[in-house]
Amino acid sequence: MTIIINSPLEQFEVRSLISLNAPLFGYLNITLTNLALYTILAILITTSLHIISNNETKLVPSRWSIGLESSFATVNSIVRGQIGALNEIYLPFIYSLFFFILISNFLGNVPFSFALTSSVIITLGFSFTIFFGVTILSLYKHRIKFFSYFIPAGTPLGLVPLLCLIETVSYISRAFSLGIRLFANICAGHTLLKILSTFLFQMFSAGIILAIFTLIPFGIFLAIIGLELAVSAIQAYVFTLLTCSYIKDAIDLH
Repeated sequence: MTIIINSPLEQFEVRSLISLNAPLFGYLNITLTNLALYTILAILITTSLHIISNNETKLVPSRWSIGLESSFATVNSIVRGQIGALNEIYLPFIYSLFFFILISNFLGNVPFSFALTSSVIITLGFSFTIFFGVTILSLYKHRIKFFSYFIPAGTPLGLVPLLCLIETVSYISRAFSLGIRLFANICAGHTLLKILSTFLFQMFSAGIILAIFTLIPFGIFLAIIGLELAVSAIQAYVFTLLTCSYIKDAIDLH
């Protein structure tokens, strides 16, 4: 079986896997795409890991349980450090967000799989949902005082319109920057891996002598794969950290 990919960017295309057309309610089309499939898969893996690692009926915790408890402790420290110990009500949301992005990033590193977080629809969907949620939270807590966020204290009257415009653009840009940062890092890393893997495959297929000399760049390629795995974890951490920072700004209004 030969798999030909004309462009490294083809791996990010959203494709229809199963399509069902039924003459119900006028016209009904049900389509399962690779985007939907990997979203369901990421949710199932996240849920299954926590069910398997349940330590309520065991005296000695398993390795899975210890690993998840360490992850929970890490996220909990982020929430306490950024939002504050009195606002741990946001911990379940932050933890779920972190784990879903982490699993989605790791799934994307499996060969021939679909990188869920390389889809700008997913990343911007997360960032805009968080943006609107944080804005509603701030309006609920501070009412009309919320709009003082766009006018820094001590601003001269003549500079109020300009600074208000700048602060508004800066505030709205959060919705884009949060999602674009995750999308760009994952997309760039996977594109690089695809280009290098295609090049190495051609080198190994060229002959025995050339294949021997290709072992050195292949070792570098394995190191880059390890780096990409680290980036997957770091990007989940950064996304969670920035989300906590935005929630803190909404609560403290600064």
